[in-house]
Amino acid sequence: FYAHRLILQKCAPALAEICGSDSGGRGDNNNMTSVPITNIKPNVFRSLLHYVYGGKLSDAELEENAKDLIDAADKFGVVNLKLKAEVCYVESITLAIDNILDNLLYADSKNCALLKETVVDFVVENKEDVLGKVSFDNVPGSVVTDVLTAMTRGEEKGDGGVVNTNNIKTMRVGTLRTKLREKGLDVDGTREAMIALLTEHS
Repeated sequence: FYAHRLILQKCAPALAEICGSDSGGRGDNNNMTSVPITNIKPNVFRSLLHYVYGGKLSDAELEENAKDLIDAADKFGVVNLKLKAEVCYVESITLAIDNILDNLLYADSKNCALLKETVVDFVVENKEDVLGKVSFDNVPGSVVTDVLTAMTRGEEKGDGGVVNTNNIKTMRVGTLRTKLREKGLDVDGTREAMIALLTEHS
């Protein structure tokens, strides 16, 4: 695969860093460097480069490779592709007792706040079924905050049928990301990081 450093620096900063700098700033366009890219399927890397160069990925392509695209986009700093793939993954998976822990740990490891929120909502909605069947011993402590947030949202809704949408601590991930985009701030990260960023810039 071929790529231009300037485009990578703008759209895939971590990949640009792996590729190194251009010939000491001399601007020699003929200076090509070969860089081995490992642990990524060629078709996924091709899709990532296509996206970085302004191409669109079809819904079918996103759905078929959602998790691999999340991994690649996270690794190379292509935030918008990561978020698109995350949305597609969330919409395409069927959560069940036997896969919630894997999805929760994956979401936490990749800072996929929407996926994490979806899994936590499933846990809260199905707490009787989950209790005693799933061990949360190896789950990061931040999940407790997410569970409490989901429960609080449920209680607020139960009180009057309407959730307080102005309470930043119980806002949905989609709403947090929208508010961050409106302020021109980074939309990738954990719920806690998004809330801290919004609080800092309010």
